[in-house]
Amino acid sequence: MTTPKKAVRPSSFSALVRTIRARHHCGQGLLVLVGALFLLSLLAGANFEGGRHFYVAGQVADHDVVADRDMQVEDSQATAARRKQVLMLQPPVYDLSLEPLTHFQSLVLAVIRELSGEGGVRPPETPDAPPSAERVLQRLTAEMSPGVAEDILQQLAQPEVQAYLLKTLVPLASSRLTEGLVSDIRVARVGRAGAIIHNLDNGSELLRPDVTSLPDVQSFLAEVSSLMQREKSLSAHARRALSAFLAATLPPTLTLNREATQKRGNAVAENVEPVFYQIQKGELIVRKGARVSREQQIKIQALYDQATEGMHWSVAGGAFLFSLILAIGFFMAPSGKPGTPLRCKDMLLISLVLLIFGIGAKAFYGLSLVVSDLNHLTAFAVAYPVAGAVGLVAMVFAARRYCTMGLLLCLFVTLMFQQGYQIFLFHFLGGMLATWLVTSAQNRQDVVWSIIPLTIGQAIICLGLLLSSSVPLDLYPAHAVAVLVNSMVSLILLFALSPVLELTFSYSTRFRLMELMSLEHPLMQELMVTIPGTYHHSLVVANMVEAGAKAIGANSLLCKVAALYHDAGKIAYPEYFIENQFGGPNKHDKLAPSMSALILISHVKKGTELAERYNLGQEIIDIIRQHHGTRIIRYFYQKAINLGEKPRESDFCYPGPRPQTKEAAILMLADSVEASSRTLTDPTPARIRSHIDTIIKGIFSEGQLDESELTFKDLHFLSENFQRILTGIFHQRIVYPDDKLKGGAAAKAENRPESRTEARVQPQAAPRPAAATVPAPPPPSAAFGAGGLYGTDMPGPAHTAERAGSESAPRGPESGSAPR
Repeated sequence: MTTPKKAVRPSSFSALVRTIRARHHCGQGLLVLVGALFLLSLLAGANFEGGRHFYVAGQVADHDVVADRDMQVEDSQATAARRKQVLMLQPPVYDLSLEPLTHFQSLVLAVIRELSGEGGVRPPETPDAPPSAERVLQRLTAEMSPGVAEDILQQLAQPEVQAYLLKTLVPLASSRLTEGLVSDIRVARVGRAGAIIHNLDNGSELLRPDVTSLPDVQSFLAEVSSLMQREKSLSAHARRALSAFLAATLPPTLTLNREATQKRGNAVAENVEPVFYQIQKGELIVRKGARVSREQQIKIQALYDQATEGMHWSVAGGAFLFSLILAIGFFMAPSGKPGTPLRCKDMLLISLVLLIFGIGAKAFYGLSLVVSDLNHLTAFAVAYPVAGAVGLVAMVFAARRYCTMGLLLCLFVTLMFQQGYQIFLFHFLGGMLATWLVTSAQNRQDVVWSIIPLTIGQAIICLGLLLSSSVPLDLYPAHAVAVLVNSMVSLILLFALSPVLELTFSYSTRFRLMELMSLEHPLMQELMVTIPGTYHHSLVVANMVEAGAKAIGANSLLCKVAALYHDAGKIAYPEYFIENQFGGPNKHDKLAPSMSALILISHVKKGTELAERYNLGQEIIDIIRQHHGTRIIRYFYQKAINLGEKPRESDFCYPGPRPQTKEAAILMLADSVEASSRTLTDPTPARIRSHIDTIIKGIFSEGQLDESELTFKDLHFLSENFQRILTGIFHQRIVYPDDKLKGGAAAKAENRPESRTEARVQPQAAPRPAAATVPAPPPPSAAFGAGGLYGTDMPGPAHTAERAGSESAPRGPESGSAPR
C-alpha cells in the first residue's frame, strides 16, 4: 500500500529507470515502445516532397508556387552589396612617418655639397637606403635635354638659389611633411568618411573628416611654385631648377596601410545585418504565368533546397528526444508516483497505436501532396482523425496516460505534416474533447450522438486557430469539411477498433463493461437463479465500490462490474455458502475443516474460469483472483486446531495474489465490510462507522494493501462512502398501526437488515426477471450471518452465532474471504 508520505522523485535518469523497472512489469514492451518512437522520429525527419520545379529569374512560371513552411531566406547578393557599401564608408588608415622628412633634409644638404664640390667619401648604397646626391642629380637630368639639364645644375649651384632653398623651401617642406603629405591624392579613396592618420612614432590616431583634404606632393609643388612667383630675386631659370629639384627629392610621409584598412573594414562588415526575406507558410511566391524576378528566384531556391534534402536529421533527433521525455508520463505521475503498473500488452498497444497513426499521418501527407496543392495542406492535416485514436486509448487507460498518448500523437502528426503549433493545438484540444465524450458516454448510442458536440467543438477550435493564423477566407470552407471528416472518421474508428481491443488484447473497454452490466447477460442470469443470495450481496458491494471509486478517482465502472461477478465461482457449490442456504442444513457440519476451507477457496478459481469462459476481460479476471488476497480462513483453521489437528496455515489461505490495483483493493474492502455488517445487531451510524474503520484497519494490518495504489487519504474517502451506503441500507422504519396491534413483532422483524426493503442500484435499468425473486436470507442470529461464521478472524467486535446441532463458535467480521 502506498503511504501518505511525500513521493520520492528520482534524482537521476538511472534512478528513474530503476523505479520504472521495479514497478512496471512491461517486459520487452518497453523496448518496443522506444523502437516505435525512434522509427516515428526518423519518419518525421524524412522528406517526401522532392520533385519541386525550380525557376530562374526571367523564366515564366507554369504553375503557382506556394510556400509550404515558414522560412527565412538570406539574399547573399544584397547582403554583399550592403557590406560593400558599409566598407566604402569605412575611413582608410594612413601611416604617418617622419623618417622620410629626415632623409629629405639630409639629401638636400648632400646635393648642395655635391654641387659645391664638397661631396667627400660616399657611403656604400643599400637597396633600402635613401638615394644619394649623385643618383638624385642623375635622375634629375636623365629625362632632360643636355642643355636644360646643364642649366638646372648651374642654377642649383648658385649660392643665392641654395640659400633660398635652405632658408625658405626646406622649412616649408618640413612643415608640410610633418603634418602629412601623400604621394598623389588622385589615388585616395574618394567618397569615404575621412581618413584615419596613424602616427607611427607615438601611436596616436587622428580622424581627418575628408580624405580629399589631405595634401599631396603635387599640391605642395603648386604651392611652392606660387610662392616662388612672388619672389622677385629668383629668375625663371632658378624657379624651374628649384621646382624640378623638389619634384625629384620630396617624399610622401603619409602612406596607405591597406592591411589595417581591410582589417577594420572586415570587422565593421561582419556586424552588418544580412538581408533576409521572410516567407510565411501558404504565401504565394509566384503566380502561374508571371515572370520570375530575382527575389522570387531566391525564395524558390530556398524551398527547392529544403525539398531536395532526403532527411532532416535535426528534426528526427529533436522528435526522438522530446518523445522520450513525454513517454515518461506513461510510467510516472506528475507527483512522482509510479502509477498503476503497466503490462507488456499495454506497452504493445501503445506502440501499435503510435505506429499505425504515425505512419498513417505520413502516408496521408504524401497523398495530400499528390492530389492537392500546398494551399490545402493544412486542411488535410486537420482532417486526420487524431481524436479517434486518443478516444480509443481513453477506453482502456486512465486520464494521465491517454493525455500522454494525445501529446505524442499530436507531436508526430504535426511533424509528419510539417505544420506549426496551430495543428498541434487543434489535435490535442480535439483529442481531449473526444476523450471527455467517450468517458462520459453510458452506451454506444451516446457515442454515436457525440459526433455533434465533437464536430462543433473542433470547428470552434479550428476557427480560432485560423483567425490567429490569418488564413485567407477562401480556404475556410475546405477546413470546415476537414473538421467534419475528422469527426466522422474518428467515430468510425472508435466503433471499428474497440472490438479489436476487447478480443485481441482482452481489454474491458467502457462499452464492454456496460454490456456486462446488462441483466440479460447469460452469466448474470445464472447468478440470479443459482445463487440469489450471493447476487444480492454483489449488488450492495457494487454500489459501495462504485461510490468509493468515484471518490478516489479509480475506474468506477470497472469496479462496479467486477463487484457484480466477483463471487461467480460460488455457482459450483451454492449450498455451501450461507447466503444461499435460506435456513436449510449446513453442509459444513459434516465436512472436515480442511475440506470446508478447500471448498471456500475453490470459488475464486471457479470464478476465474467462468470469467474466462464468458470473456469478461482480463481486468475483471484479475480482480476476481485478487479480491481475497492471501487471507486465511480463520474459522476453519481454528476449528481444525480445536479438533486436535496440526493444520498448515497455508492450506487455509487463499492463493492470492494480493490486490495489485486500486480497483481490486476497493473490492476487497467493500466485500469484507458489507458481509461483516450483517452481524451488527444495532446498526446505528456511529456503530457502522466504527465497524468500517475496524475492518479497513484489520485488512491494512495484514499487509493485503501493500501492493495496491491506495493511500491513507484514499482509505479515508472509502470509509466515508461505505458508511453512506450502509447507513442508507440500515435505515430506521416507523412502526405502523397494525404492527402495534401485533405487539410490535412485525416492527422487530422489519428492523432486521434482511427483512427490510433495501435501496439498491441495479446494474442496468432493465426489468428484473421473475427468476431473480427469491426468499430473503435468514437473519444472522438464526443462521451463520452473511459469511460471518467462516470469516477471517481479525480485530473487530465480537459476535456469537448459535445453531441447533452445531457448536458455538466466535465469529469475526467477514472480510471477503468468508463463504456466502
